[in-house]
Amino acid sequence: MMEKNEFRSAAELLSAVEDSRILREKLLGDKYRPGYHFACPADNGIPGDPNGAFFAGGRYHLMYLYQSRSDGFRWGHVSSIDLVHWRHHPDALIPDSLDGGIFSGGAFVDEDGCVYLCYWALPAPGNNGGIRIAYSTDAENHYEKWTKCENYAVTGTAFGHTEDVDENGVKFLRGSADPSNIWKKNGRYYIEAGNLTILNLFRNNPDAPKSMLGDWTDLYSTDDLKKPDWKFEHRFYRRDMTNKWTDESEDDMCPSFLPLPDKYGNDTGKFIQVFIAHNKGTQYYIGEYDREKDLFYPEKHGRMSWCDNTYFAPEALISPDGRQILWAWLLDNMDGELEKYGWSGVYALPREIWLREDGELGISPVRELKSLEYNHRSGETEFKKADKYSCKITLRAAVERGGKAGLRLFVSEDGEKYADVYYDDSLGALIFDDSRSGRINHPGGYSTPWLDPERKMFPSAELAPFKLSDGEKLELTCYIDGPVADVFVNERQAITRRICAEDIEKRLHPTVICEKAEIESSEICDIMPTNMY
Repeated sequence: MMEKNEFRSAAELLSAVEDSRILREKLLGDKYRPGYHFACPADNGIPGDPNGAFFAGGRYHLMYLYQSRSDGFRWGHVSSIDLVHWRHHPDALIPDSLDGGIFSGGAFVDEDGCVYLCYWALPAPGNNGGIRIAYSTDAENHYEKWTKCENYAVTGTAFGHTEDVDENGVKFLRGSADPSNIWKKNGRYYIEAGNLTILNLFRNNPDAPKSMLGDWTDLYSTDDLKKPDWKFEHRFYRRDMTNKWTDESEDDMCPSFLPLPDKYGNDTGKFIQVFIAHNKGTQYYIGEYDREKDLFYPEKHGRMSWCDNTYFAPEALISPDGRQILWAWLLDNMDGELEKYGWSGVYALPREIWLREDGELGISPVRELKSLEYNHRSGETEFKKADKYSCKITLRAAVERGGKAGLRLFVSEDGEKYADVYYDDSLGALIFDDSRSGRINHPGGYSTPWLDPERKMFPSAELAPFKLSDGEKLELTCYIDGPVADVFVNERQAITRRICAEDIEKRLHPTVICEKAEIESSEICDIMPTNMY
């Protein structure tokens, strides 16, 4: 049988070469394709979750979910030594007779160097799917060869969950979807499973027990990663201890559970659970991990999406120097994106997250991005010379009470269309307002039928809670990459959004927003694109 990467004749090979050139040039000319944000190389990145992140053999490895038109959902595979330049590898996981598709999951590197991927295997003919494990010892070839365990680690009895019976003979449901990263404690391995499909059974039932509403995860363990039928332990955390932060409509999927270091990669003793509620995007709990009881006790809660669910499907790892690095897919797709442009799926810039001395979450772009900067200059007059597709702008300002400071981006020639990113002291918020951007209407993208109908969808004004302390200066940094913008303030808050408008390539350069504020300095530099095309 001919392999997929073989050709019947020289003519067929040359035709493929010509086709690849045509695609490459089309993508290079695509005004919506970013230059230094990771983008799905081709095909359908909806959903496009980052998955299976790990560091091994001197490289960072990242899997990306996409939908191949040949056989369904797969995990693509890229690697990097610096988090900004990525090498593409053959797809890591593709469907087989047990997999109706490869869906979200995590990764783990064991002490012997063997790397494990855990993922949600979608139902295939004759089964209901569940959680599966794949592994690789192929360090020599940068983990390009993966072997799937023959059986499920957690077997589903329905789509995304499993019916079970407790010690008293009472039936209950446990999750078997969206496994977290794997972690190891005292020689035993653990994963969490998400609860969306269980929540969906109860969310519209007025008589549903409170215990079946809102977010939670289920914990499983094993002493052998290749062993089928992992042991169900219990719910990993109790929402009834945290419901002052989330509501009954919110689920917990794509969970990532890792130690939360300080800014310098040192252990703080705290842990962070980053996850999505499908209707409200990425959020997190910071808290204590009781290693004796294998329970997580959230103490603080925060969000990374506020007006909708743009910042979606988080994935994280711990770097060799102890930092926690976080990726997310931007669930903000244009109407007919794949059919018009041949690809879909964009990630936000990778972020460093850490525990601040005040107990809150620190957030900044990964420091490796500095290696892409060039043509540094100062002053607002330099904004007109910026590469409007790839640049970074930093403002430092003294903001009075009730004042504003920030940037107006993507301004049309008539001044009627634009997006504003600014700090508003009177509202105590970092604001990304693209309601006047003229962007293409959001088509619904990755279907979320449980979305709260009262919540605004795109375009919109996103307000992230943020307040300068007395005497503190504002430092706002905005990374512009074609129609993608990541905004960071004072290493404490961030928003990422896409601005997809038909005339985006004609937009003028940024201008300053300043009310009851003094701009003390402004800097701009260009950013070198890293995507091959």
